[in-house]
Amino acid sequence: MRWKTADYAGWGRVHTANGEMARPERASALEAILKEEPCPAIGMCRSYGDTSLNDGGRAIDMTRMNRVLGFDETTGILEVEGGCQIGELARIFAPRGWLPAVMPGTGFATVAGCIANDVHGKNHHGIGSFGQHVISMTLLNGDKKQVISPKRNAGLFKATVGGLGQTGVIASAKLQMIPCKGDVMMVTERRIEGWDEFLDAFDTSKATYSVGWIDATAKGAALGRGILEEGETGAGLIPKPKKSKSVPFNAPAFALSKPIVRLFNKMYYGRVPKSGRTSVKPISEFFFPLDAIHNWNRLYGKRGFHQFQCVVPLDQADALREMLVKIANSGMASPLAVLKRMGAGRAGYMSFPMEGYTLAVDFPNRAGAEALIHMLEEMTLHAGGRLYLAKDALATGRRVKPMYNEHAKFVAEVAKADPKGHFTTDIIRRLDLRSET
Repeated sequence: MRWKTADYAGWGRVHTANGEMARPERASALEAILKEEPCPAIGMCRSYGDTSLNDGGRAIDMTRMNRVLGFDETTGILEVEGGCQIGELARIFAPRGWLPAVMPGTGFATVAGCIANDVHGKNHHGIGSFGQHVISMTLLNGDKKQVISPKRNAGLFKATVGGLGQTGVIASAKLQMIPCKGDVMMVTERRIEGWDEFLDAFDTSKATYSVGWIDATAKGAALGRGILEEGETGAGLIPKPKKSKSVPFNAPAFALSKPIVRLFNKMYYGRVPKSGRTSVKPISEFFFPLDAIHNWNRLYGKRGFHQFQCVVPLDQADALREMLVKIANSGMASPLAVLKRMGAGRAGYMSFPMEGYTLAVDFPNRAGAEALIHMLEEMTLHAGGRLYLAKDALATGRRVKPMYNEHAKFVAEVAKADPKGHFTTDIIRRLDLRSET
């Protein structure tokens, strides 16, 4: 296998890396690489910070390991290689009446990446996290190859799901798909006028899928206003897909200035009638709305951006409201702000979800952003919440470790699986996640 030096970055483009990379196409080639020199695996690099980076070291690009290995039409059990993309699985199997149980906000995420971050979707309140629908996976570590599951090597399984690739390379996985009615979505949108109304809407929603866009610039009585989207799968004529667009260059700094963001948010809020509306959309448009804009991260300019995402318990909603006040007063939020209601489901020691409300907001990487985000991190810690490591680029281990009450179990399993630290990556070094204290 030939190694080639490459530059790569997290999706936020604040953190970058340089190192030798291999791109195996077959399982035999992947196994040979890991026997020669175990090193971390990466996928499409859609994590926002440094989760998928190993600056100065080697990495294995898994994107060519993207085959469907088997599918049972009667049970919905699917076996795939780790580099398969979630959006492709939805495209292939939705017309056949099956969907991945959990789909994150981008269809470019790989199956192995979804496992390593135990991603959640717009249906977490009802179905839990991605790892809860993994039947088993094949894990490679040096010359060791083992199949692990929630019942077989359960501790190692829990350290792998949400474990940021620290126990080895996920070569393949068996997933339990869920039935769907077809490859379109029936989507209902309605305006939400304020924070309390948003929480009530989430708490009373009966929809299978729900997500809220929130105007992070709104203040006063309008604080927390936004649009609630609720969706159900359906069958019928598929609307003509919108032509994909691309951001060809880094946007200038004024593109996301405060007046422009406020104007955009006002117009976006107003696009939904006061009476609400229901429409039919292709599945990809509902689940992966930004995927239609290639290289949309360039909208934040060459300095990149940060995303802050936290979850707080249900009884700490006031703390999340106070965070939104800080964000609105800062004038630094972008148009991309999302609110969701989460259930209790999680599958790994370091899995992000907890029952509560999760807020995600993008901030251009400019003066004042880091200080604001650190303040929000501290507020999250005090509220008994968690930061989402797939989005994080700035936190410290001092803040993160107390948020994950099973961190010590993770450390113990990783120490057994990889005692020499072959799979250590940039985020692990930054947060010192292999150390218990």
